[in-house]
Amino acid sequence: MSAIIRDTIDRLLDRINAISDPGPGFTRPSYSPLESRAHDVVAEEVERLGMAVTRDAALNLFARLPGRDRDAPPIYVGSHVDTVAMGGAYDGAAGVAGAVALAAAFVDSGQAPPVDLVVIITRAEESVWFPVSYAGSRAALGRLTAPELQAKRADNGRTLSDHIRAEGGDPDAILSGPGLSPARFIELHIEQGPVLDDAKEAFGIVDGVRGGLRYREARIDGTWAHSGGAPRAARSDAVFALADLIVAMDKHWGDILDGGDDLAVTFGRVDAASSEHAFAKVPGRVDFCVDLRSDDVAVLERADALLQAEAASIAASRGVRFDFGQQSRSQPTRLSADLGNMIADAAQRLGHCPRRMLSGGGHDAAAFAQAGWDSVMVFLRNWNGSHNPDEAMDNADLAAAVETLYAAIAGETGGSR
Repeated sequence: MSAIIRDTIDRLLDRINAISDPGPGFTRPSYSPLESRAHDVVAEEVERLGMAVTRDAALNLFARLPGRDRDAPPIYVGSHVDTVAMGGAYDGAAGVAGAVALAAAFVDSGQAPPVDLVVIITRAEESVWFPVSYAGSRAALGRLTAPELQAKRADNGRTLSDHIRAEGGDPDAILSGPGLSPARFIELHIEQGPVLDDAKEAFGIVDGVRGGLRYREARIDGTWAHSGGAPRAARSDAVFALADLIVAMDKHWGDILDGGDDLAVTFGRVDAASSEHAFAKVPGRVDFCVDLRSDDVAVLERADALLQAEAASIAASRGVRFDFGQQSRSQPTRLSADLGNMIADAAQRLGHCPRRMLSGGGHDAAAFAQAGWDSVMVFLRNWNGSHNPDEAMDNADLAAAVETLYAAIAGETGGSR
């Protein structure tokens, strides 16, 4: 079994990552021909295993392996294949390869799983392309809204609906469909931080996903002026104003952490490089984004209030105007303790002792949990960070996690919850 798992992981990761825009790194935009080609590669792999492939109106892919109890709710296992621009080889793709390897292990063993095993490959998990969290999985669950389908892609301005239709999907059917019935969902994914690598642990079990409060299109307007002629007291410098805000929020972030609460603060895009900016000019405008994340909605609200208060104070002292634009959110989500315990028990039988941990990034598992599913994640050790070309992972760690999932699922009584 170990050989088939490792061979499937190696082959599928190679095939998926051969599909990308030019580097550095890997770029497969959400609802693009590249994402569609990667889905087709997965379809070829699961069809080789004898699994039936279907796609829904949002073009999420489902491959079903029949279980012993066909009437019981199935277990869904999967992830996504879209990436951020110039991302890494494993964010999403590792979980997809692991899900297919899990199905391959059952086929190779000749033992049917206790219930149907469904490999699910979602669309548009990376919300950098469209300002919509978990677009594909929420569409599958019947929870995507008409206004969200009109969200515009960041690089070309075309709507999510247009992109779905161009790839062969049906936006109207997304809105009228009932969505998947509640079941169980397991997502394998690289950790997007250093905890497991620092601890030299192959994988961990995720019991919660942070929520986010974001301003994707914020700006500061000041006054353009000559860099040599404008005295300090007369300037309305947008870049200095942003610097003040960043420093102030960094201090608040530290204070909140010192108080025992969870928070991450990121100013992920700063744009003062338009043609209007120049060496000899006081900057009259700067564009930026703010990403606040926490496992507690109250902490997000407190951080947002601090952000607004600091902006108002800086605006008065610097003579600038802040416009944060539209706010978007994703909710903090607790994941299934029962599923986590099932996986932990199997891991211990195989000699592993996975830690329970929090996910700082958002994932499809949160969308399933919010829809009332039993949903859990398994994080894989990763170094060099994530969302960058240098993502690194040992395929043996993924194979060990897949073997653990096999043991957990195969050890169930058919139809049990």
